[in-house]
Amino acid sequence: MNVLLLGSGGREHAIAEKLAQSPQCTSLFVAPGNAGTTLCGENVALQPEDFDSVGDFVRSHSINMVVVGPEAPLVGGIADYFANDSTLRHVMVIGPSKQGAALEGSKAVAKEFMLRHNIPTARHRSFTRETLEEGMEFLSTLKPPYVLKADGLAAGKGVLILPTLEEARVMLCNMIEDEKFGAASSTVVIEEYLEGIELSVFVLTDGRHYKILPEAKDYKRIGEGDTGLNTGGMGAVSPVPFADKEFMQKVEHRIVQPTIKGLHQEKIDYRGFLFIGLMNCGGEPYVIEYNVRMGDPETEVVFPRIKSDILSLFRATWERTLNQEDLDIDPRTATCVMLVAQGYPEKYRKGRVISGLQRVTSSRIFHAGTILNAEGEVVTNGGRVIAVTSLAPTLPEALLLSYQDVDCIGWQGKYFRHDIGQDLLHYMMEHPHQP
Repeated sequence: MNVLLLGSGGREHAIAEKLAQSPQCTSLFVAPGNAGTTLCGENVALQPEDFDSVGDFVRSHSINMVVVGPEAPLVGGIADYFANDSTLRHVMVIGPSKQGAALEGSKAVAKEFMLRHNIPTARHRSFTRETLEEGMEFLSTLKPPYVLKADGLAAGKGVLILPTLEEARVMLCNMIEDEKFGAASSTVVIEEYLEGIELSVFVLTDGRHYKILPEAKDYKRIGEGDTGLNTGGMGAVSPVPFADKEFMQKVEHRIVQPTIKGLHQEKIDYRGFLFIGLMNCGGEPYVIEYNVRMGDPETEVVFPRIKSDILSLFRATWERTLNQEDLDIDPRTATCVMLVAQGYPEKYRKGRVISGLQRVTSSRIFHAGTILNAEGEVVTNGGRVIAVTSLAPTLPEALLLSYQDVDCIGWQGKYFRHDIGQDLLHYMMEHPHQP
C-alpha cells in the first residue's frame, strides 16, 4: 500500500514510524515531514493545506491512503475535497469530513454538540463583538478563575485562565475587539472553571464503531510546576495512574459512546481520530474540548504503546469494519520529554545544529521542529524540536531513561522541563493501593 502522511511535527514522526513498521506499507511519503521522518519514508515538499497539489501528488504516485496529521487541513475540508473528486474518492482518507472537523474548528459547535447529546461539560456561553456586554455580565455570574476560549483554531494557545474578574473582562475585550488571536477569537466561549486533573483520551472511530487508544496526560505550560505561558506541550505520560478501570468505564459510557452515537445520528462522516480533552473532577469525567486528530506530544507516548498493525486499523476505519479488528496495547509506561528552543513559545532562533542524537540508546527520538541543512546536519526548525520517549515497566523507570537521554542531546539554547510526571508520582504515593 502506498501511503501519504500529511504533517511535519513529532506527532507525524511517531505515526510515520508505526506506518513504516507495517508489512502492508509499500511506500511511505511524508509531506512536508522533518529530519526524523526521512528515517521512515520519503519527505515531499507539499503543504497539507494545498489540496490541489496534494491531489496531484496522490494521482501521480498511485497513493492508496492519506493519513492527515494536523487539524488545519481537516477543518479546511480535505476529506470532502477527496470525496468530491471522481479521480480521488477511492483513496482512503484517515480524518473526518469538514462537518466532523468543526468539533475542533469551532468550540461553540463542539459545546452545542455536547449539549444535544447530554455529554458532561462545563457551563458555558459564546459571545461576539455584538454581545460583548452580555459576556461581561456572564463573567460576573461565575466564580474565579475564569476560562476564556478562542472559538477557532489558535495553535493550542487560544485558552486563557484568568484569576480575577477584572483581568477576565480586559482579556475578553482584547480577544474580541483587539483580535488577540485573529479571526479565531471573533467568537469567544466563556465557561465555568472545572477543578480537577486533566487527561487526554484518544479514540479511533469509523463513525459507527470505535477503539479507545491508550490515554495520556500532557504538560502544557512552559515552566516548572505548570507555570508560565501555554505551549503546544512540554511532555506526556501514558498510561495515567488516576484513569483506573472504573473511571475509564465512566468515560466510555458517558462520553465516548454518546459522542460516536451522536456523530452517527447526525449523519456526520467521521473516519479518523477523536481526541477528548477531559477533566477528572473527583472521579467524574467532564469534557473540556474535542480535537479531531491525535495530540502532540501525546502521540509520542500513545503510538509507541500500540502493538497492532496500524495500517490494518486504518483500513478498517475507512471500510467501517473497525469492530472486526483487535487492538493490542503494550502494558508498559511511556514517558516523553520535549526539548524546545530557548524563547519558545515566543520568539526563538532556528538553524541551531543538534548534537548527540547518535548517543541516545534507551529512548525513541521523535523529531518535531527539525530539518537537514545543506551539509546534511540536523538543525532546529521550530519551537518544539525533539521529543524523547522511553518505555519501561514503571513510571519512575521510564522517566529515568527519558531524562538520561535528554542529557545526551544538545544545541545552543536547548530548554526542557525537569518535572514531567512528578505530579503523577506524587499521586501514586498518595494512592499506593490503587491498581
